[in-house]
Amino acid sequence: MVAATWAISFVHSNIQTTLTMGLPFCGPNTIKSFFCDIPPLIRLACTDTTMIDAMIVANSGIVSLGCFLSVLISYIGIGKAIFKIKTVEGRRKAFSTCISHLTVVTFFFGPCVFIYMRPSKSFEADEVVMVFYTIIAPMLNPVIYTLRNEEMKNAMKKLWGRRI
Repeated sequence: MVAATWAISFVHSNIQTTLTMGLPFCGPNTIKSFFCDIPPLIRLACTDTTMIDAMIVANSGIVSLGCFLSVLISYIGIGKAIFKIKTVEGRRKAFSTCISHLTVVTFFFGPCVFIYMRPSKSFEADEVVMVFYTIIAPMLNPVIYTLRNEEMKNAMKKLWGRRI
């Protein structure tokens, strides 16, 4: 799986880099974004980028679909295994782990789909989504997994009880 991930990432990034390298750029070369990324870079091109946009969306769509299907297939297998667990408490713990993981996956892939699965035209919400995607989602990751810990839950209850 690791080798496949590296190979797919290599091909995916090289396709997008090759498509972008051939574009003519003129005028103010200032990217209106927090970091240099393909969609904001394409907006700076001095030519019609409709075809390149379509190819990049298709490329990103294939990669995103592959990731989604991998997660879906994994969770089908996990679901089958969970339903074989005899105890209710064991099932509850297993579902708790799955829900926290799916929350993290949603927080990561949701903004990715918004940014990369559409043409590179600028929207007002792009900057907010990019901040969420690059800063907020990774910061929420440890919080989401920490809240599964019983000691942490009890400490949070005590902390909130004192403040109220």
